[in-house]
Amino acid sequence: MALTGLSCSLPPVAVKSEPDEASLSLSVLFGSLSDIVAVVGAGGVLFSRVIRRSLGGQVDRAELTRCLYRMAIRSLPIVTLTALFVGGIMVIQAAPTVQRYGAQSLLGWAAGFGTLREIAPLLTALMISGRVGANNTAELGTMAVTEQVDALRAMAIDPIGYLVTPRFYGIVTTLFVSTILADLVALIGASIAGRALLGVDPRVFYNGLTGGLLGVGDVVNGLIKSVVFGVAIALSSCHFGLATEGGAPGVGRAVNSAVVVSAAAIFVIDYLISFAIP
Repeated sequence: MALTGLSCSLPPVAVKSEPDEASLSLSVLFGSLSDIVAVVGAGGVLFSRVIRRSLGGQVDRAELTRCLYRMAIRSLPIVTLTALFVGGIMVIQAAPTVQRYGAQSLLGWAAGFGTLREIAPLLTALMISGRVGANNTAELGTMAVTEQVDALRAMAIDPIGYLVTPRFYGIVTTLFVSTILADLVALIGASIAGRALLGVDPRVFYNGLTGGLLGVGDVVNGLIKSVVFGVAIALSSCHFGLATEGGAPGVGRAVNSAVVVSAAAIFVIDYLISFAIP
């Protein structure tokens, strides 16, 4: 039996092409930008809600008092210790220049300028973010995943007025007061380090601090930063806390996100304010 020639045509095989690195980089970039925009937008919405509750008098004062005790009073030891060594570090950094040019009378200005404008508010904000902001996110996140926030809504209690607004003002007040304390303690630590390392008398140190080179505007600059830093930390921690999902692992992810976003916001805001207020 003779077989006739059979012609069968197979469909062409599609060859998968790997996505190039440029498209992957662009997708990651635009995905990150969209996440940033979403977080900023959610923070703005939450801030507007806090302001509306505040103007309407919907702030739980008892909860605010408890927040101030947990956030401000219990943060005093770590803020004091940090500020004391910050002052000493500033003197150590200024010591080579002071010894080289014999400018002991300018040690107070050299240590105080950077401390009051940048170092004290910045490091205090990072410390409060790690201690207070992370704890606040964990508390709100635990309440969210255990449906306590939903229970408040079921009892006609506004979670924003009862939970978020007291914590918002507690964090902002804590950071502002802690920055003032850090400024004072850092200057004391700087004067002690100046006496111990360079033999500069404390009276010479404080005369250089108040001799005219350092003005009130330098102090106000740091305090303005502390208030804006506090707003960023409060909004970030409250937003990620209320948006927590997925049980205990979700709480961990929320705390991590809140700390990272707060730190990034602090540095960005610090740059913008330093640029806007010379």
